[in-house]
Amino acid sequence: MVDVGKWPIFTLLSPQEIASIRKACVFGTSANEAIYITHNDEVFVFGLNCSNCLGTGDNQSTIVPKKLEALCGKKISSLSYGSGPHVVLCTEDGEVYAWGHNGYSQLGNGTTNQGITPVQVCTNLLIKKVMEVACGSHHSMALSLDGDLYAWGYNNCGQVGSGSTANQPTPRRVSNCLQGKFVVGIACGQTSSMAVVNNGEVYGWGYNGNGQLGLGNNGNQLTPCRVAALHSVCVLQIACGYAHTLALTDEGLLYAWGANTYGQLGTGNKSNQLSPVQIMMEKERVVEIAACHSAHTSAAKTQSGQVYMWGQCRGQSVTFPHLTHFACTDDVFACFATPAVMWRLLSVEHEDFLTVAESLKKEFDSPETSDLKFRVDGKYIHVHKAVLKIRCEHFRTMFQSYWNEDMKEVIEIDQFSYPVYRAFLEYLYTDSVDLPPEDAIGLLDLATSYCENRLKKLCQHIIKRGITVENAFSLLSAAVRYDAEDLEDFCFKFCVNHLTEVTQTTAFWQMDGPLLKEFIAKASKCGAFKN
Repeated sequence: MVDVGKWPIFTLLSPQEIASIRKACVFGTSANEAIYITHNDEVFVFGLNCSNCLGTGDNQSTIVPKKLEALCGKKISSLSYGSGPHVVLCTEDGEVYAWGHNGYSQLGNGTTNQGITPVQVCTNLLIKKVMEVACGSHHSMALSLDGDLYAWGYNNCGQVGSGSTANQPTPRRVSNCLQGKFVVGIACGQTSSMAVVNNGEVYGWGYNGNGQLGLGNNGNQLTPCRVAALHSVCVLQIACGYAHTLALTDEGLLYAWGANTYGQLGTGNKSNQLSPVQIMMEKERVVEIAACHSAHTSAAKTQSGQVYMWGQCRGQSVTFPHLTHFACTDDVFACFATPAVMWRLLSVEHEDFLTVAESLKKEFDSPETSDLKFRVDGKYIHVHKAVLKIRCEHFRTMFQSYWNEDMKEVIEIDQFSYPVYRAFLEYLYTDSVDLPPEDAIGLLDLATSYCENRLKKLCQHIIKRGITVENAFSLLSAAVRYDAEDLEDFCFKFCVNHLTEVTQTTAFWQMDGPLLKEFIAKASKCGAFKN
């Protein structure tokens, strides 16, 4: 199950806010910004807000989610971000919006003014239905439904593909070798660009100092060049890291090339590769690859659901694909990438699946599934014999020694109150107790009778947490009665420290005679009554 809670920034949200999330993305140079879309198609942002990248209209950071009204109801389908950071997204209707850092015109609005709110990117895109967007460090790309590719922004290495190194202030169609080609997939490295066309060919352009274009050399390319080394395979998916590239074929084969300082190519060494090399050959068919332009981490998922990671993983260089316990490639980036950003707009799965613990909790006191009832103070509590036998030695002995088929399925309890006995049975299902300290005294009695030592400690904790001047002597009496030495010591010290107040309470003068004498004697030794 995909869980946004694995990204630290989402710990700022309440459980209710987490449950409302349908899609999300964590971005920023330190993974300190996030955007999410709810099931009601409302859009919220929160975080540090570097370069106005939250799009809230100001430069203020926020740990409380703020709604982006301009994007609510737009049905966001693809989102990417740069290093500034800047954010570019497209909607199901094919519209493109951008905001954030704009020092190199990466917002595509013809200026270099920072975008403080989401603004639609119009030039050359109004007549197009965009289906996918991708961002490098400071450049952006958009892929239309009819296979046309547009790029704009920083172009110092030719990453816009215009044939020059001049920055591109508005979206420009990438042509040259892509003229007449139908592009189906795009990806950006920091200052490089890659595209896959519908016949499986791969093209690259921009910075190539580490061989990330896969052309067999390390020269920059100002226009798209076909990756000739892949001519014998049909590539379906492309992914770019900071300066390396991954490609997945229709047969589930995985190729990697480019920078390898951290082992991000998975070749077993740290040597750069100028041309594609096949990796994970001994593994089963690969069905998904993942990389992100801001990280040196790689991940892949096989057809049986196994997830592998390699490259820079929490500061370590993992040079071979390492099998993880994760269920999806997204978790690799949440737990091991630096920064811990998302490599794609994440679709969150809210499953109805319940864990064993959740299922047990749900079935406590359920008449529909129970096979045993306790009657306490005239009220019924529905339970399951098997659970009681597994969880409690008292019941295990009772059922094994006395239970038979003819025995009635209602057990009368008269030595404990209903709230206390219900709390005890619920504890057997949930491992937790929620009682006021006065009722916890009764539960402490039960725990002592049933030899439930862990429950005894829980009760003592509840009593310590809830002790007051009014109930201190009652709790002290209970601690003595149930032989809870640690609790007795705690209550005694509390009474001594608040002696003037507690001696004025009714509970003090109603205390059992011998116990009162013992308290006075013990307190006197401590000097409590010297005045």
